Amino acid sequence: MADEQRVICASADLQEGGKGVRFTVMWHQQPTPAFAIRYQGVAHAYLNRCGHVPVELDWQEGEFFDAGGVYLICATHGALYSPKDGHCVSGRCSGNGLARLQVEERDNQIRLLEHQLANT
Repeated sequence: MADEQRVICASADLQEGGKGVRFTVMWHQQPTPAFAIRYQGVAHAYLNRCGHVPVELDWQEGEFFDAGGVYLICATHGALYSPKDGHCVSGRCSGNGLARLQVEERDNQIRLLEHQLANT
């Protein structure tokens, strides 16, 4: 049986190091903001929560990358995260990374793998 999937956006909506796409997931039985970005040609998705305190990262809606398009940045604390894996690389994240969501790019769409959310 195939994993359940939910379409987040079209593949073309995610440009390398550019604006991300916001969406909502059920996390611990609560609607929780999340986002998808493209980095090094691959789509990645995370909960939209800083590792330091649970505030949303984007400094303007959908803007998650720093000015150089290299790191994801928390607009509130300035913490920097690796867009490849969500690990904290600098700042007030207390070593806590971003909560990663599993996505797949198929048929020109970015899809969230829903099975991972079943036990949250």
